[in-house]
Amino acid sequence: MGKRVIVKISELTKKHKISLRELSRISDVRHAALSELANGKRENINFSHIGKIAEALNIEDIREIIDLDDDKD
Repeated sequence: MGKRVIVKISELTKKHKISLRELSRISDVRHAALSELANGKRENINFSHIGKIAEALNIEDIREIIDLDDDKD
């Protein structure tokens, strides 16, 4: 058992009351990439995407965007 990284896109869109499309527009990150992150279907995280999301939403603490969880597999 190890750790896995969770990208909290769904929580961010709810908290900031914006759609995934709006987050894509303001962060300049492709909608498909955000959708894959939100659904846990992306294995790799592009750190420039995390930076763009943080800048777009005025986030200072990376823990608002990503988290660690125990991997159940």
